[in-house]
Amino acid sequence: MKIILLKDVSKLGRKYEVKDVSSGHAINLLIPNGSAIPATPETMKRYEVERAKMEGEKQVQNELLRENLKSLDGVILAISCKANDKGHLFAGIHREDIAKQLDEQLHLSVNPESIKIDHPLKEIGDYTVEIKIEGKSTKFYVNIKPTI
Repeated sequence: MKIILLKDVSKLGRKYEVKDVSSGHAINLLIPNGSAIPATPETMKRYEVERAKMEGEKQVQNELLRENLKSLDGVILAISCKANDKGHLFAGIHREDIAKQLDEQLHLSVNPESIKIDHPLKEIGDYTVEIKIEGKSTKFYVNIKPTI
Protein backbone atom coordinates (compact mmCIF):
# COMPACT_ATOMS: atom_id res chain seq x y z
CA MET A 1 0.00 0.00 0.00
CA LYS A 2 1.35 3.42 -0.93
CA ILE A 3 1.24 6.11 1.76
CA ILE A 4 2.39 9.69 2.24
CA LEU A 5 4.18 10.32 5.53
CA LEU A 6 2.84 13.30 7.45
CA LYS A 7 5.80 13.37 9.85
CA ASP A 8 9.22 11.80 10.18
CA VAL A 9 8.99 8.11 11.07
CA SER A 10 12.17 6.40 12.24
CA LYS A 11 13.40 3.58 10.03
CA LEU A 12 10.75 4.44 7.42
CA GLY A 13 11.16 7.94 6.03
CA ARG A 14 10.87 11.70 6.29
CA LYS A 15 7.87 13.99 6.17
CA TYR A 16 6.00 14.13 2.79
CA GLU A 17 7.85 11.11 1.34
CA VAL A 18 5.81 8.51 -0.53
CA LYS A 19 6.50 4.99 0.72
CA ASP A 20 5.25 1.53 -0.10
CA VAL A 21 4.46 -0.38 3.11
CA SER A 22 2.40 -3.42 3.99
CA SER A 23 -1.34 -2.79 4.25
CA GLY A 24 -1.46 -4.00 7.85
CA HIS A 25 1.30 -1.63 8.94
CA ALA A 26 -0.40 1.30 7.24
CA ILE A 27 -3.97 0.56 8.37
CA ASN A 28 -3.19 -0.54 11.93
CA LEU A 29 -0.38 1.81 12.89
CA LEU A 30 0.60 4.65 10.58
CA ILE A 31 -2.81 6.00 9.54
CA PRO A 32 -4.50 5.81 13.00
CA ASN A 33 -1.49 7.53 14.63
CA GLY A 34 -1.68 10.39 12.15
CA SER A 35 1.75 9.55 10.76
CA ALA A 36 0.53 8.87 7.23
CA ILE A 37 -2.38 9.03 4.80
CA PRO A 38 -3.15 6.81 1.80
CA ALA A 39 -1.45 8.02 -1.38
CA THR A 40 -4.20 8.82 -3.87
CA PRO A 41 -3.64 10.98 -6.97
CA GLU A 42 -5.35 13.96 -5.25
CA THR A 43 -3.31 13.72 -2.06
CA MET A 44 -0.12 13.17 -4.07
CA LYS A 45 -0.63 16.47 -5.92
CA ARG A 46 -1.49 18.38 -2.75
CA TYR A 47 1.44 17.08 -0.73
CA GLU A 48 3.91 17.46 -3.60
CA VAL A 49 3.26 21.21 -3.45
CA GLU A 50 3.68 21.15 0.36
CA ARG A 51 6.90 19.18 0.05
CA ALA A 52 8.38 21.60 -2.48
CA LYS A 53 7.43 24.54 -0.27
CA MET A 54 8.98 22.90 2.81
CA GLU A 55 12.20 22.07 0.95
CA GLY A 56 12.48 25.66 -0.29
CA GLU A 57 12.04 27.03 3.24
CA LYS A 58 14.55 24.53 4.61
CA GLN A 59 17.08 25.50 1.98
CA VAL A 60 16.70 29.21 2.83
CA GLN A 61 17.07 28.47 6.56
CA ASN A 62 20.18 26.38 5.99
CA GLU A 63 21.71 29.10 3.81
CA LEU A 64 21.13 31.70 6.52
CA LEU A 65 22.53 29.35 9.13
CA ARG A 66 25.65 28.70 7.04
CA GLU A 67 26.22 32.47 6.80
CA ASN A 68 25.76 32.78 10.57
CA LEU A 69 28.26 29.97 11.14
CA LYS A 70 31.00 32.23 9.82
CA SER A 71 30.22 34.77 12.56
CA LEU A 72 30.29 31.99 15.17
CA ASP A 73 33.87 30.93 14.38
CA GLY A 74 36.06 31.42 17.46
CA VAL A 75 33.32 32.85 19.70
CA ILE A 76 33.47 32.08 23.42
CA LEU A 77 30.12 31.06 24.90
CA ALA A 78 30.00 31.50 28.70
CA ILE A 79 27.77 29.17 30.73
CA SER A 80 27.34 29.29 34.52
CA CYS A 81 26.29 26.15 36.39
CA LYS A 82 26.19 24.79 39.91
CA ALA A 83 29.31 22.79 40.77
CA ASN A 84 30.93 21.20 43.79
CA ASP A 85 34.33 22.10 45.34
CA LYS A 86 36.21 19.82 42.94
CA GLY A 87 34.72 21.43 39.81
CA HIS A 88 32.23 18.71 38.91
CA LEU A 89 28.87 19.97 37.69
CA PHE A 90 25.70 18.76 39.38
CA ALA A 91 24.05 18.44 35.96
CA GLY A 92 25.90 17.85 32.68
CA ILE A 93 25.74 20.33 29.80
CA HIS A 94 24.09 18.66 26.79
CA ARG A 95 23.67 19.70 23.15
CA GLU A 96 20.24 21.13 23.91
CA ASP A 97 21.70 23.35 26.65
CA ILE A 98 24.38 24.67 24.30
CA ALA A 99 21.78 25.35 21.58
CA LYS A 100 19.62 27.21 24.12
CA GLN A 101 22.58 29.35 25.24
CA LEU A 102 23.48 30.13 21.61
CA ASP A 103 19.93 31.34 21.10
CA GLU A 104 19.86 33.40 24.31
CA GLN A 105 23.32 34.95 24.09
CA LEU A 106 23.93 35.25 20.35
CA HIS A 107 20.36 35.06 18.97
CA LEU A 108 21.39 32.17 16.75
CA SER A 109 18.91 29.31 16.42
CA VAL A 110 20.77 26.01 15.94
CA ASN A 111 19.41 22.49 15.77
CA PRO A 112 20.92 20.60 18.74
CA GLU A 113 21.62 17.60 16.51
CA SER A 114 24.13 19.64 14.49
CA ILE A 115 26.22 20.34 17.62
CA LYS A 116 29.00 17.76 17.86
CA ILE A 117 30.15 16.81 21.35
CA ASP A 118 31.27 13.31 22.34
CA HIS A 119 29.58 13.35 25.75
CA PRO A 120 27.85 15.80 28.08
CA LEU A 121 30.22 18.38 29.59
CA LYS A 122 30.45 17.61 33.31
CA GLU A 123 33.31 19.73 34.63
CA ILE A 124 34.22 23.40 34.90
CA GLY A 125 36.61 24.55 32.18
CA ASP A 126 36.98 25.42 28.51
CA TYR A 127 35.77 23.14 25.72
CA THR A 128 35.94 23.27 21.94
CA VAL A 129 32.60 22.52 20.31
CA GLU A 130 31.93 21.93 16.61
CA ILE A 131 28.77 22.67 14.65
CA LYS A 132 28.36 20.79 11.38
CA ILE A 133 25.58 21.61 8.92
CA GLU A 134 25.45 20.07 5.44
CA GLY A 135 29.20 19.74 5.04
CA LYS A 136 29.99 23.16 6.53
CA SER A 137 31.47 23.27 10.00
CA THR A 138 32.83 25.77 12.47
CA LYS A 139 34.29 25.59 15.94
CA PHE A 140 33.60 27.78 18.93
CA TYR A 141 34.46 27.63 22.59
CA VAL A 142 32.31 26.94 25.64
CA ASN A 143 33.55 28.33 28.95
CA ILE A 144 31.83 26.72 31.93
CA LYS A 145 32.04 28.64 35.19
CA PRO A 146 30.61 27.83 38.62
CA THR A 147 27.71 29.97 39.81
CA ILE A 148 28.42 32.03 42.87
